[in-house]
Amino acid sequence: MKGLAKDTAIYGVSSILGRLLNWCLFPLHVHVFSNTAEYGRIGYIYGFTALLMVLLTYGMETGFFRFMNKKDENVDKVYSTSLLSLATTSFLFVLFCFSFIVPISEWMNYTDHKEHIGMMAIVVAIDAFTCIPFAYLRYQKRPIRFATLKMVNIFANIILNVFFLVVCPWILKHYPDFYLIKFYHPEMGIGYVFLANLLSTLTVLILLIPTAMKNLKFSFDAALLRRMLIYSFPLLILGLAGVINQAVAQLTYPFLFEDKNEAFSQLGIYTACIKITVIITMFTQAFRYAYEPFFFSKGKEESSNTKPYAAAMKFFIIFSLLVFLGVMFYLDILKYLVSENYIVGLTVVPIAMLGEIFFGIYFNLSVWYKLTDKTKYGAYFSVFGCLIQLAINIIFVPMYGYIASAWATLICNLIITFISYFIGQKYLPVKYDLKNILFYFLFAAICYTFAMYPQIDNEVLRLGYRTLFLILFVAVIVKKDLPLSEIPVINKYFGKK
Repeated sequence: MKGLAKDTAIYGVSSILGRLLNWCLFPLHVHVFSNTAEYGRIGYIYGFTALLMVLLTYGMETGFFRFMNKKDENVDKVYSTSLLSLATTSFLFVLFCFSFIVPISEWMNYTDHKEHIGMMAIVVAIDAFTCIPFAYLRYQKRPIRFATLKMVNIFANIILNVFFLVVCPWILKHYPDFYLIKFYHPEMGIGYVFLANLLSTLTVLILLIPTAMKNLKFSFDAALLRRMLIYSFPLLILGLAGVINQAVAQLTYPFLFEDKNEAFSQLGIYTACIKITVIITMFTQAFRYAYEPFFFSKGKEESSNTKPYAAAMKFFIIFSLLVFLGVMFYLDILKYLVSENYIVGLTVVPIAMLGEIFFGIYFNLSVWYKLTDKTKYGAYFSVFGCLIQLAINIIFVPMYGYIASAWATLICNLIITFISYFIGQKYLPVKYDLKNILFYFLFAAICYTFAMYPQIDNEVLRLGYRTLFLILFVAVIVKKDLPLSEIPVINKYFGKK
């Protein structure tokens, strides 16, 4: 548990801190693009980017870890075969997109700015290719190198966004004759968001190539690739269904409303407000980076000890609920990140955050079908969840708007979590601490109810009152499950004499 916590903390530098920095772009974007429909178009393109990322990696990242930890496999062949496979498919994808850019843009109802699609096609191809070198860094337990490269990407993206969206307009306004500003075109608008992403991604690719090539033997094993694809294919289906679950609004809204401007406006408000829930997503992502190599290495030891999985689940839930309460209690502060045109959508935040928590629990439960090589079950669950999400969105979004999307996510993740738990106990029984888990859910609900219910007009008093309940929740965690003597760094001050 201490090793897992350490790696989670280091990966958190790139995942939690990094995505938090990237998150800072969200208030910039919603204030620069006050037209909610414009911000909705950004969400629309990124929704397809997420979907294509899953298609282009086709489950090979998890397959890579599985085969790297198999005793009878050559690790050099696993690395080179998976890397060459992704390099080939990524190149073919870019070639396809640029060859058929016109029909693609027409199908997406995005004919005005085809260049946006082209730029993001290159971005997603590069990201797909680099997922294996990044996975190899995780396999080698080099989290600092991993975190550094991820941070370079994030800082480059932030700097370029600020440059294109803030600095250039300022220079154009005050020094219109400055010669470098001739290359800046204000009418490009949200296109600069995609251009910044492209340039930052290219920067990381250049820095990552030496690492990627260092251990590459150019040994391609077709038989090995076939075995990896057989293992990974259900994960591809799982990933596709999963990303549709996560980005169903971005992918469907333009097809659910007759008025396309209304569709993008609704999508813009929803996308902006669920950005606040990214705090839970960041925590889950950092945990995933450390947990996946952790449980595969335990499986390699062929140990029947499932206590670490149960402990990991309990602490994940505890800290997820802590994050939930922290965000909700201070939403009155966080709302200032959203401009006036978007603030109406903040009602989705608690619903969406609970949905993300259950998605994280579902990921924790996935250990059973990944370790037993029954990944087809993961595909079944995700496809079923995807169908639930699509049905709720298609039926209720035209009637109730974006709030239906938040409920769809929560309902979907709740159902597949329970299904995965009950089936998983048959194949890999894990004695989860259900009593304590239920206690923390109920206690969090009580703290939330009593903290949010009173109508306190004074904002300082209101936030102070809610802070007391947050302190109470932390105190219970320390008392029951996380004594101060067990926490790194500060334990030397509270350790037993």
